[in-house]
Amino acid sequence: MHTNSKTKNIFSSLAGDIPSSIVVFLVALPLCLGVALASNAPLFSGIIAGVCGGIIVGMLSGSQLSVSGPAAGLTAIVASAIISLQSFEAFLVVVVLAGIIQVILGFAKAGIIGDYIPNSVIKGMLAAIGLILIINQVPQLLGDRSALPANDEESIATSGNIFVNFFKAFAHITPAALLIGGICLAFHFVWEKIVAGRKGFIRLIPAPLLVVFIGVGCNALFAGTGLFPALSESYLVNIPSAGSAKEFVSFFTTPDWSVLGNTQIWILAVTVALVASLESLLSLEAIDDMDPYQRASPTNRELKAQGVGNIVSGLIGGIPVTSVIVRSSANVNAGARSKTSTILHGTLLLGSVAFIPFVLNMIPKTALAAILIFTGYKLAKPALFKLYYKKGWDQFLPFVITIGAILATDLLKGVIVGIGVGLFFAFRSNFRKAVFVVKDDTKYLFRLRKDVSFLNKAIIKQNLEKVPDGAQVIIDAMRADYIDRDIVEVIEDFIIHAPLKNIDVQLETSGFIDHGFSYKILANDNKDGHLRRTYTKVITSSKRKPVQEPLPELVNLAPHSR
Repeated sequence: MHTNSKTKNIFSSLAGDIPSSIVVFLVALPLCLGVALASNAPLFSGIIAGVCGGIIVGMLSGSQLSVSGPAAGLTAIVASAIISLQSFEAFLVVVVLAGIIQVILGFAKAGIIGDYIPNSVIKGMLAAIGLILIINQVPQLLGDRSALPANDEESIATSGNIFVNFFKAFAHITPAALLIGGICLAFHFVWEKIVAGRKGFIRLIPAPLLVVFIGVGCNALFAGTGLFPALSESYLVNIPSAGSAKEFVSFFTTPDWSVLGNTQIWILAVTVALVASLESLLSLEAIDDMDPYQRASPTNRELKAQGVGNIVSGLIGGIPVTSVIVRSSANVNAGARSKTSTILHGTLLLGSVAFIPFVLNMIPKTALAAILIFTGYKLAKPALFKLYYKKGWDQFLPFVITIGAILATDLLKGVIVGIGVGLFFAFRSNFRKAVFVVKDDTKYLFRLRKDVSFLNKAIIKQNLEKVPDGAQVIIDAMRADYIDRDIVEVIEDFIIHAPLKNIDVQLETSGFIDHGFSYKILANDNKDGHLRRTYTKVITSSKRKPVQEPLPELVNLAPHSR
C-alpha cells in the first residue's frame, strides 16, 4: 500500500515536472547565452554553467523548485575579472576557488548571511546590476562592430570601459542589427503587457524564446528579401559544432592552475563566492515564498550545493552559477513539483549544445542583448526608485548610494559602502529613539527605551547637566532591554551630585532585568545621605550610624533606616 502510494506520487510529480522542465529549458537557453555574452566569456561557457546548475546543483540542493545557472547578477564581476586577468582559463581558477569557499561557508552554517544585509542595499545592488546590464548591452543592440569580435577569445582583449563603449557605439551603428534588436526589445515590453493578469497556457510561453524566434526570423527575412544586409557570423551566436563525442569533449576548457599564486585570483574568488552566495540565498527565499506547498529549503545545504556546482563548472570551462529567480519562477509557474524538473532542464541544455548547435548559431546577438536589456530594466525600473524615495531618506540614501558606489567601483566595494550607510542610519535611529526627555516646568522625565548604548552617552549627559537647581527628576529605565555600563555610570554620577543642587532624583528600574546599577543607588534616592565614589569607582556612603553601633563597611541608605 505504501509502495503503491509512493510510486503514484512519483508519476504524479513527473506529470508536472516534465512539461515544466521543457519550459525552463526554453527560458534558460537564451539566458545562458546572453549572460555569457554580457560577461565577455565564451558563449559555450554559459551553456556549461546552465548544465552544471541544472544537473549538479539540482541533485545536491535541498530546494525542490529553485533553478540554478549563470546569473545576470555576476556579469559585471565576471566581465571585469576576465579583462583584468587577460585569460579565461585563469578566471576558471577563480570559479573553482569560489566554489570551495561556498562549500566552506555551508559547513560553517553561514546560510543566514543574507538576513544581515539591509534590504535597501540588496535592492540597490540588483538595481546597479540592471543598469550595468543596460549600459553593457546597448552596443550589442546597436550592432557596434567594435563590440562584436569575430570570435569569443577576441572579446577578452577588445572589451573596455562599459561607459566608453556605450557612447562609442552610437558612432558605429549597424542598421540591420539595430532594427532586429529594436523589434525584439519592443516585443518584450508588449508581451509583458499582454500576459499581465492572464492565466492559462499563455503564461507558460517564455518571452525570451519568442524574442529569439523573432530575431532569427527577421535575419532570415533580410537574407531572403534583401531589405537589409543579413547579419554576418560575427553578429550571431557561435557555438562550436562537434562531429564526434571525442571532439565534443575537446570543447571543454580546463583552468590554468599556474595563476594560483596571484593575489588577485584569491580576491576575485572571495568576491564571486560572497555575491553568488548572497544572490542564491535571496532567490531561495523568494522561491520558497512562491512554492504552493510552502516548503522551506535548507540554506546551508544550498551553499554547499552551489559550491559544488561552481567547482564542477570551473573545472570544465563554465562561468559561475547561482540560484536564479527568473528560471525558478518560470519553473513554479509551469507547475513543477520537485527538483526533477531542474535536473531534466539541465539535461536538455546539454543535449541542445551536443546535438543541435547549428540551430543555436542562427541566433543574433542583438536579440540576446534585447533580452538582457529588458532584464536590466526589470531590476532597475523607475518605479523602484520612486518606491524607495517614498520610504524615506533612511531607505532611499542607502539604496542610491549603493548603486552609485557599484557603478563607480565594483560590486563588492559598492555593497560594503551600502552596508556602511545602512549601519549609519541604524545607529542614527537608535541614537534618536533610545532616549526620550520630557520637561514640565521643574519636573523632568528621562525615559530609556530598548537598547541604550555608549553612542547615547553625550546626549544623556548633556540633558542631565541642564537640569536646574531644585528640580524633580524621574529616570525611567523600566522599558530598557540593555543599558551600556557608560550610561549606568553617567546616571549614577548624576544621582551622587544631585543633592548639591537640591535635585530630587527617582530611579525606576525593572525587577526582571539587572542593568548594572549599584544596589546603593537602587536602595536610596539620595535624600538620606551623601553618596560618593572612591578612586576605585566604587560607590560608598558618608552617612554614619549612631556611635554605639559598630561602623560597617557598607551602610544601607534606605529611607526607613533613620
